Amino acid sequence: MEVSRIRALRGPNLWSRNTAIEAVVHCSDAECALSGLPGFEARLRSRFPDIGPMRQIGQVGDISVAHALAFATLNLQVQAGCPVTFTRVTQTVEPCVFQVAVEYTEEAVGRLALTLAEQLWRAATEDAPFDLAEALARLRELDEDERLGPSTGAIVRAAAARGIPSRRLTKGSLVQFGWGSRQRRIQAAEIDRTGAIAEAIAQDKSLTKRLIEAAGVPIPPGRAVADADDAWAAMQEIGGAVVVKPQDGNQGKGVTVNVVTREHLLGAYATAAEYGSPVLIEQFIPGHDFRMLVVGRNLVAAARRDPPQVTGDGVHTVRELVEQVNLDPRRGEGHATSLTKIRFDDVALRRMALQGFSAESVPSQGTRVVLRNNANLSTGGTATDVTDDVHPEVAARAVAAAQMVGLDIAGVDVVCETLQRPLEEQGGAVVEVNAAPGLRMHLMPSAGKARAVGEAVIADIFAEGEDGRIPVVAVTGTNGKTTTVRLIAHLLSRSGLRTGMTCTDGVYVGGRRIDSGDCAGPKSARNVLLHPEVDAAVFETARGGLLREGLAFDRCNVAVVTNIGEGDHLGLNYIATVEDLAVLKRVIVQNIAPDGMAVLNAADPIVARMIDNCPGAVTFFAADRNHAVMATHNARGKRVVYVDDNAIVAAEHGAVAHRIALAEVPLTHKGAIGFQVENAMASVAAAWALGLDWNVIRAGLNSFGSDVQTVPGRFNVFDYLGASVIADYGHNPDAILALVRAVEAMPARRRLMVISGAGDRRDKDIRRQTEILGDAFDEILLYQDQCQRGRKDGEVIELLRQGLAQAKRVSAIEEIRGEFLAIDTALARLQPGDLCLILIDQVEAALDHIARRLAEVAIRPTETAAQNDTQPVKKQSVSL
Repeated sequence: MEVSRIRALRGPNLWSRNTAIEAVVHCSDAECALSGLPGFEARLRSRFPDIGPMRQIGQVGDISVAHALAFATLNLQVQAGCPVTFTRVTQTVEPCVFQVAVEYTEEAVGRLALTLAEQLWRAATEDAPFDLAEALARLRELDEDERLGPSTGAIVRAAAARGIPSRRLTKGSLVQFGWGSRQRRIQAAEIDRTGAIAEAIAQDKSLTKRLIEAAGVPIPPGRAVADADDAWAAMQEIGGAVVVKPQDGNQGKGVTVNVVTREHLLGAYATAAEYGSPVLIEQFIPGHDFRMLVVGRNLVAAARRDPPQVTGDGVHTVRELVEQVNLDPRRGEGHATSLTKIRFDDVALRRMALQGFSAESVPSQGTRVVLRNNANLSTGGTATDVTDDVHPEVAARAVAAAQMVGLDIAGVDVVCETLQRPLEEQGGAVVEVNAAPGLRMHLMPSAGKARAVGEAVIADIFAEGEDGRIPVVAVTGTNGKTTTVRLIAHLLSRSGLRTGMTCTDGVYVGGRRIDSGDCAGPKSARNVLLHPEVDAAVFETARGGLLREGLAFDRCNVAVVTNIGEGDHLGLNYIATVEDLAVLKRVIVQNIAPDGMAVLNAADPIVARMIDNCPGAVTFFAADRNHAVMATHNARGKRVVYVDDNAIVAAEHGAVAHRIALAEVPLTHKGAIGFQVENAMASVAAAWALGLDWNVIRAGLNSFGSDVQTVPGRFNVFDYLGASVIADYGHNPDAILALVRAVEAMPARRRLMVISGAGDRRDKDIRRQTEILGDAFDEILLYQDQCQRGRKDGEVIELLRQGLAQAKRVSAIEEIRGEFLAIDTALARLQPGDLCLILIDQVEAALDHIARRLAEVAIRPTETAAQNDTQPVKKQSVSL
């Protein structure tokens, strides 16, 4: 067995809506069926008894080693505590080659699980040992390191329950909720609305005390000290037991309570000084340590915190008692578990010494031994929920303290005998106000109710009914994607929305290009969703990105599928047929919102069938309103968009909702360019689904031409010395067939063609391109692309020549070395009345080259898309 091409699918994908590790598994003939490997399954199960059935639901017949690998990868994660359930094994068109997809929650853990599953396979194959316990321990440790902590995790889960998308921005706890201009961010239990000044105030305990005291909140008397002698002076001023702590500490680090002697004070001062200076000396307030969680203007949870301690049994030493307590499965290292293991360190030994104990002392039955001065969970303390006991006056003091500091989320520490009475009545006080408080004690208290604090944080960030989402449109298909994306984005912009767009020409925000190149993948889409100035997004969704990573979003509002054609990279990545391609492309349809809309080409049977995979509504579009799919959908009262009387018509409930004359849609050349009419219909249907005003849609269509600034490389038409020159990026048989139909509708004395072919197509697809052209053009100039994409020099040219072998109209075929030389050669041969179609490879560079040639003859390009019978020809510059 050989495992290759391992990918992390980070969004909804070909296999499922779950994140997944995908790999290609090559098996030997014997490994194609476990029945061909005597004893293998028994050896495998003896090493990993919890591997499971190794069969997918409904699967019959034999299983392969690839199945064993997949189920081992899945169930190793399950046994390590990861909440994963999905796996898929699919036979490819190649014998004994499988595609395996296994769900993961943390990518690094999924990858490690696959590696360990390979080691398990090897051990079972070679009858060698496999340390299952060590493998699971590695996975658990990595999972704990990788996954969000309990505070951040609770907030993320609460967001997910409300349908709010989230994205982790760092390996730590920085998380974005929502998209674009509606996004919000948190860092653990701190939200983006909280200012740096408020956080700085919370770090300064002396300043915090002064501020909250001004708000009428009771505080313990005390002050900052400069050195140990000053600390002793402050203790004498207070006149009793004190608390010693660093002024800017957190998590109880360096805190010592109930200090009553000079010797104890000096040790406590030294401990606090290790965490920074100055050091605070405060009056010790007798009572319990309470943590009160304030979110916004509300107290949402309260817990009594008790310091780490053990209770003697008259038999075991203190050290042994601590070891016993730490065996509790709820206790772990760090913050991943509900409790933290008690540290048996120098701080614990000093605290024990004050009580007359050493590590080897045997406390009598029932004797309590306290091991820390503070009650923080991070040092092994416990928490008991007391939210229901809080007196309204105590809650008001906690909220006032948080508001005075300026924190949206605050952990307010209170010391008093009980929360059931006002603090003033019992001599209680607020001793600290903490930014970014830990939520673990409220989520997983040692005793009492767990509180929905994550939900409270989300409710404070997002008002009821808000989900942080912006309108998202995904567009896929074989041809027309980029033009449709650009037109939909244009319509959104005309409606006043700052629109982000990704396509094969780059990434655009508000009409400004922020990245160049082919940006039709998920990485570019994620970048747009990160942008704070994006009110709506339109994404070209190409097959390559879907295969590499899946979608960049969990769901979209509108999914547009323009068409599915033969020449769209078939034969690559095990996408062998048009049906395979349709299964991949329909991923955007499967992942629209329940109240979303799929816009499907009714004239393409494969696309039309995607209605069966759509969780939302469907708008069909086709030029022919009487097409069976259109007529049926229309009769059911559903939305359809079609052409009637040379106008785009939108109909619903069997009646016309709106009509826009094709003469008002310059992209279509008054309806003469059929594929642009289809693109316009799809865009109208998408805008309708988004609820855009029809006047805006009409105006947007009228202001969207086919010039190089608007749709570079998409049927750009120029006038060159009286001849028509068309530049287009069409690069598959379906696109070329559409171009030929468009060209045949344009009068011409003689037709010339400049063409190359993309090397990553099948041989028959490259030949098919020139087979289509052979009966439509008089002269054809062949050139070789700058990048041959794995082909040998001259190989693509030869395939194009083979496609012209049966050409009836072509009178001349010539090979030219280089795209720009081919363009120049064609332009030099043009006479008034001729037409030349140039299929460009390097879009920007080729269009720039054409613009220079136009300038040289002092003729500007004619944007024929903007012409009509009653208007003179418009001349525009093509400078790029």
